[in-house]
Amino acid sequence: MVRLTDAEQAMCDGAQGPAVAKAMDLLIRYAEALGAESFVETNNVAGVPGSSTPWLKQYYADQGGDYRAVFSHFDLDSDETVDVPRMNAFSCHLQGGMDPELWREQGMTEAAHDNFVADEKDVAAHGIQVLKTCTPYIAGNVPVMGEHCAWMESSAVVFCNSVIGGRTNCEGRESTSAAMLAKRIPDWGFHRDEFRRGQHSAQVQVQVDDVFEWGMLGYWTGGTVDDTIPVLEGQIGAPSLIRHKHFGAAAASSGGVEMYHMVGITPEAPSAEAAFGGARRGERFVYDAAARKRTWESLNSVGSSRDVDFIMLGCPHYSIEQIAEAAHLIEGRKVHANTQLWVFTSRAVKATADACGHTRVLQEAGAYLMTDTCSAISQAVPKGTRVAGFDSAKQTHYLPAIMGIEGWYGTLSECIDAACTSRWEGRLS
Repeated sequence: MVRLTDAEQAMCDGAQGPAVAKAMDLLIRYAEALGAESFVETNNVAGVPGSSTPWLKQYYADQGGDYRAVFSHFDLDSDETVDVPRMNAFSCHLQGGMDPELWREQGMTEAAHDNFVADEKDVAAHGIQVLKTCTPYIAGNVPVMGEHCAWMESSAVVFCNSVIGGRTNCEGRESTSAAMLAKRIPDWGFHRDEFRRGQHSAQVQVQVDDVFEWGMLGYWTGGTVDDTIPVLEGQIGAPSLIRHKHFGAAAASSGGVEMYHMVGITPEAPSAEAAFGGARRGERFVYDAAARKRTWESLNSVGSSRDVDFIMLGCPHYSIEQIAEAAHLIEGRKVHANTQLWVFTSRAVKATADACGHTRVLQEAGAYLMTDTCSAISQAVPKGTRVAGFDSAKQTHYLPAIMGIEGWYGTLSECIDAACTSRWEGRLS
């Protein structure tokens, strides 16, 4: 039985209107299913509220077929259409389905684009911040340590929990949409101290000191510990935002990791004892040269032909540092006629790239700097793509499986070279 405060009971009774009451009803059912006894307050929610394809709007045509209908029936699991007010929590919209300007290049239809534009107007009208990114922490939403959040997107969740020390479970569309109205989320899982303690040890015995190596270590970690909380220590060097971004995204993809500790690096792991909340427990795993080699082979097991049609960068969305590096590597060169290079980022970061001239450099080379989505989310690749290359272990894991193509995992430099030569030359060093 979930214990409600007086304020929460008042919301259930309709004091803030029918939509908030529906949101509380959904959250109570959610809490009961989880075994949570109460809620925590949140004022930081990130999801995809009310967004829908034309098909989904048609499905709810009998209920009005508009944003209200989708939000009421699909997001809040309501049996009636209710008026949807402005959100009460600070709320952000994560990635969408297409670039607002380069949608034709992505193969989208005009009807899909028009639906996208209409959706976005409704999102903004309801007080939701249009970030359109899987990296909200780069685009203006940065929690503080200990802050209770309600976030979707696995790579954002693991970053929030591990690197920032914020607190969120990997939420879904329904729970985030409800939390935007009720400012509540069940007090369960990563919101609680006892759930955030390490469960297994991972000893890193080879040097990990660039984005490529951090991505491989993350992919090995997820595949090794599954969805538990690892405590890593050893030869992990030069931590940075983008390295954590690639590590966490890879670990969340190969195994469902939602939090990790790195001793002396992440905020809740000043020591191994602090990370475990006492004595070490669980199994002890070792990432050595043999494990590194197996990880590289696994990531590149879906690559056969070295004739590359497509290079995709920006999973998770590129930071300005990564865009600047890509622009530097390709300046004065040209993307090969048989290959396309797409780089994905948030709108906020693209505005900075525009101001710095990086977008122009990429365009002059024949590359596209795109926003709002990625090839996996939109299932958009250049027509005729058979072989792709990535600098993201997460995208290497997902896109070949989704699109039925071959894929290679390598460094940014290897990806840029492949884009300009139409040949993949990456190899394990």
